[in-house]
Amino acid sequence: MFEDLKPHLAELRKRLMISAGALIVLFFISFGFWEIILNWMIIPLKEALPENSPIIFTQVGEAFFTALKVSFFSAFIFGLPVLFWQFWLFVAPGLYDNEKVLVIPFVTFATVMFVSGSLFAYYVVFPFGFTYLINFGSALFTALPSIGDYVGFFTKLMIGFGIAFELPVFTLFLAKLGLVDNKTLSGFFPYAVILSFVVSALLTPPDVITQFLMAGPLIILYSASILIAKVVNPAPEDDEEKETEETDAENIK
Repeated sequence: MFEDLKPHLAELRKRLMISAGALIVLFFISFGFWEIILNWMIIPLKEALPENSPIIFTQVGEAFFTALKVSFFSAFIFGLPVLFWQFWLFVAPGLYDNEKVLVIPFVTFATVMFVSGSLFAYYVVFPFGFTYLINFGSALFTALPSIGDYVGFFTKLMIGFGIAFELPVFTLFLAKLGLVDNKTLSGFFPYAVILSFVVSALLTPPDVITQFLMAGPLIILYSASILIAKVVNPAPEDDEEKETEETDAENIK
């Protein structure tokens, strides 16, 4: 059994090494521009803070490690096409020939959806979430956000929203493999709504507005996934449904 797994493990190692190599190269490139990238990352925070409020660091190495976090996050975002490409090449041997040629649409669609989710977080969720959190209790406290904590919080939300927006891509992949169909997804819809709010509560700040801003798109994306599955792998009609439709047609005649 282990012998059968050796080729798969060797292929997995190859794909991981290529992905890691791409991330390392992009990391060093991004490190040369970390201040520019960080300035872009803190724009939502600055807009939510009172005028002339400082952003501080409280530990000796915090500024340096923040630069590393920023560079790695940038490398991850710019390396998404490579990561998705390597993932596709890893699973491609198990696909049919007509499915293997979908590598470019898959990589493009997956990258666009991840970036769309991250940008949705940046331009829609952050202004509401940060303003609420910073202004909450402002009459009693002075906001002095730590840059290290902020970057960690920022990257968590950006990646969380990016992953959430991959739902249609994930559904398309499973539907292509015949593992899900529109009937299965439709039956799971009530639970998907609940899970959307649970995931939103775990990934977003503890305020209702931000949670709805994540749960809402998740529910919409799940609904879109049902339509995708209906096109890619439609569920067969039950015999009872066919008989009912035929009976209704006869009654109409």
